[in-house]
Amino acid sequence: MNLVVQGPALAQGDLDALSLLVKPQAVREIAPRAFRFTNAMKNEGVASLCEARRLDHAWMEEGRRFADLRLLAMDMDSTLITIECIDELGDFAGKKAEIAAITAQAMRGEIEYRESLRRRVKALAGVPESALDSVYQDRLRLTPGAEILVSKCKEHGVQLLLVSGGFTFFTDRLRKRLGLDHTLSNVLEVKDGKLTGALIGEIVDADAKAATFREVLLSLRAKKDQAVAIGDGANDLKMMAEAGVSVAFRAKPVVRAQASCALSWCGLDAVVNLFE
Repeated sequence: MNLVVQGPALAQGDLDALSLLVKPQAVREIAPRAFRFTNAMKNEGVASLCEARRLDHAWMEEGRRFADLRLLAMDMDSTLITIECIDELGDFAGKKAEIAAITAQAMRGEIEYRESLRRRVKALAGVPESALDSVYQDRLRLTPGAEILVSKCKEHGVQLLLVSGGFTFFTDRLRKRLGLDHTLSNVLEVKDGKLTGALIGEIVDADAKAATFREVLLSLRAKKDQAVAIGDGANDLKMMAEAGVSVAFRAKPVVRAQASCALSWCGLDAVVNLFE
């Protein structure tokens, strides 16, 4: 088993301490502040040491190569991008704190996602359609490392799927901007230049995310081990369970507990470093 450790605060002292714990055959730098401990012995002390020193770690099987992947899927809000779009739209309704609180509960898995989304969208009734463009232009930012991850996927022919409980206004623009292969998200209803507080069509929830992931994987005639899924909230868990490697990205505890590995300190480009 290989241990991959990375983080902006990674120092030589950390490498020395980890080497004592896992007794690797070798320690190799794979990127700036990212190292692979080959043929390492699993040790329960690794998790606590890395948490205390703000380092991300992952146990990876030997021979897992990024170039062998066929599909990489990720959530949008708080994963590919740094914001929750619905919370920012709530600002235009004077209800950002109220909506953000519901979002946080849903992402922790404390309330049912579909109902939480209906409640939040209803609170947006009357917000001008122009607010969507304002959020995209002025507030939406890509997560650090996102463009590197997308570029690596294109370099190796890995299909990119963006699945979101958010809205097509944003996923459509990100698809065009980044050259993504597939997107899935919810459609906001707009009448007379204002949001009505309703959605059009079926809600994209955890089941829809997982189903779309399976459909794309099947269309590629790819195996589970050739797929990665990245998410941060409870509504990503079913999709993440369909992937050979699941990455909890700056995620809620319930997601970190069930994922293959977690990235809490690094950018999205750290996903590439997990593989050989």
